[in-house]
Amino acid sequence: MTQKPKRVPTGFIAPDRATATEFWVVRHGESTWNVDGRYQGQTDVPLSPVGMLQAATLAERLTGQHFAAVYSSDLLRAAQTARTVAERLAGAPPVQLDPGLREIDVGQLSGLVMADIKQHFPDYLTSLQNDPWATRRPGGESMEDLFARCGQVFHALRARHAGQRVLVFTHGGVVRVAVGLALGGVPEGAWARLSVMNTSITRVLIGEQSGMLLGFNDDAHLENLLEATEADDVLGQSP
Repeated sequence: MTQKPKRVPTGFIAPDRATATEFWVVRHGESTWNVDGRYQGQTDVPLSPVGMLQAATLAERLTGQHFAAVYSSDLLRAAQTARTVAERLAGAPPVQLDPGLREIDVGQLSGLVMADIKQHFPDYLTSLQNDPWATRRPGGESMEDLFARCGQVFHALRARHAGQRVLVFTHGGVVRVAVGLALGGVPEGAWARLSVMNTSITRVLIGEQSGMLLGFNDDAHLENLLEATEADDVLGQSP
């Protein structure tokens, strides 16, 4: 006898655990440019001393946990975080680097602080306020571009790891993409409300046709450390 798909009260069909993939998506530790409030995008910036401590604290929290695979953006701040954690996991799995998991490309904004952007790119900021989804960073990507690029990566990993649990180290913008995939999109204006802290864990279940948000922005391991920054290249915030 064939079992009917499990439905929640609204009639939504939840992803089948046998074929869906559970992603634990982690934002990298604090970088040296996070400290300065500089846009970094795809510029390769290392972790700050605080970021290294954050990564070590996350590693302690996840010690002995099992994941089918560990993937990371190839940018240094994500890869450093990933390697610090992976060596403490069950079996010490290798970190597989994927450039598709890079942060949004901020183009000409790389290295600038908000005061510089307000002075040199006022038209961009006006466009971003009017249409935060489709507005491209000067010479770079929009959130719409990022969602398309990283969405392809997540679905490729889903197909590769059906029914498994995977750990992904990436960036604030990409964490928001994972949330969007889990929810079937994010309501207009909600992107800026998705605060993503350094080394926080967001858990999503992604199937071929649907997804679910299991947990968001969990940074409980940082309670006894300096506060993690939520400033990133997507929202235009500064520390």
